[in-house]
Amino acid sequence: MARITSFTTSDVRFPTSRTLDGSDAMNPDPDYSAAYVVIGTDAGDGHCGHGFAFTIGRGNDVQVAAIDVLAPYLLGRDLDPVLDDMGATWRSLVHDSQLRWLGPEKGVMHMAVSAVVNALWDLKAKRAGLPLWRLLAGMSPEELVALVDFRYLTDALTPGEALELLRRAEPGRARRIDRLLAEGYPAYTTTPGWLGYSDDKLVRLARAAVADGFTQIKLKVGADLADDVRRMRLVREAVGPEVRVAVDANQRWDVGTAVEWINALAPFDPWWIEEPTSPDDVLGHAAIRRSVAPVKVATGEHVQNRVVFKQLLQAEAIDVLQIDAARVAGVNENIAILLLAAKFGVPVCPHAGGVGLCELVRHLSMFDYAAVSADIGDRVIEYVDHLHDRFLDPATVRGGAYTAPRLPGFSAQMTDSTLREFAYPHGPAWAPVPGGPTPSTTATAKEHP
Repeated sequence: MARITSFTTSDVRFPTSRTLDGSDAMNPDPDYSAAYVVIGTDAGDGHCGHGFAFTIGRGNDVQVAAIDVLAPYLLGRDLDPVLDDMGATWRSLVHDSQLRWLGPEKGVMHMAVSAVVNALWDLKAKRAGLPLWRLLAGMSPEELVALVDFRYLTDALTPGEALELLRRAEPGRARRIDRLLAEGYPAYTTTPGWLGYSDDKLVRLARAAVADGFTQIKLKVGADLADDVRRMRLVREAVGPEVRVAVDANQRWDVGTAVEWINALAPFDPWWIEEPTSPDDVLGHAAIRRSVAPVKVATGEHVQNRVVFKQLLQAEAIDVLQIDAARVAGVNENIAILLLAAKFGVPVCPHAGGVGLCELVRHLSMFDYAAVSADIGDRVIEYVDHLHDRFLDPATVRGGAYTAPRLPGFSAQMTDSTLREFAYPHGPAWAPVPGGPTPSTTATAKEHP
């Protein structure tokens, strides 16, 4: 029987702070980064599983170390039982009592589990010869429910209710898959709206986005109200009244400040306000939502687990739920969150602002449409036009829609040249530049024996 024989981690960072790509009110100088893991086997088929946790730079110092801690859980194990029962595999990683004490089910360790779980799903899909979304969409309702940990959820969603949701969506699966293959999945773009961009660049990129077929764009806000009013006016004048313009505060405000700020932007018809306050503040989100309607409230990229999502839905605190492919503990937990959103009738519009997140989350949205919600109305996946060429199966958008992935796997695999060039701190991309940051660690790829 084949076994898991290697577990290799790498610290991969992209110096995006040099051009202010990704900049916002809370994160002015991000370096898009991936704490990256590759899981190998002796199966003889050449397949490895690739996964990562996304950070914006120095977070990789602790995130790579957290992923390394999980190596003993997999090395030497028989491969088939691990992949055949991914529900049990997920529980074995998440429910370890000593690691769970660090959370439970939140923070750096939970994101480390995400990287490993997603790598295993990448490996499982490659061995099946299917893109992950097609693998999931081909599972029976019973198989999908078995992937989900319903602990803490049953006051909002029971296994029986989840099974019924999935069974109701079964009849149209094939037709919806065909639609995705033909038309893709609607996207919106954040590319024009980074806070560090000049007004000229903002207007130019906003117009270009509309010309490329996007019907929604997003602006970062929250540093200075007068600047935000000016930028919203410029964008609204550039794109006209029909294009949706969402805004994103990246957790910048207290509740009262959020209400005042959003109401000041309301004349420019913002489609939603994203992360108006702390992602842990369920009641704060609910209060903001009541006070700024009809502007929608969206959140999710920093929500730490399915339990907080459950509470946001129960409290009627959000209009739009934003999953993240690498924040909660991987595919299994995201399936739980998709089922919760379907139960409460809240649209899912994923976060994808970061290296590799566009590549991953398109699989989850397409699976959701095919097999869970059966709904694509008012749903869009975020798109940022950065670093896609660094992946073997890059995300592509045509006419404002993500094309459906067709290659086997979860699209997480970076090119070998990327892993060499952007290895931190010794890769060529991190050669010192005048006035630039000086690498201060000695991180290198680590292979566990």
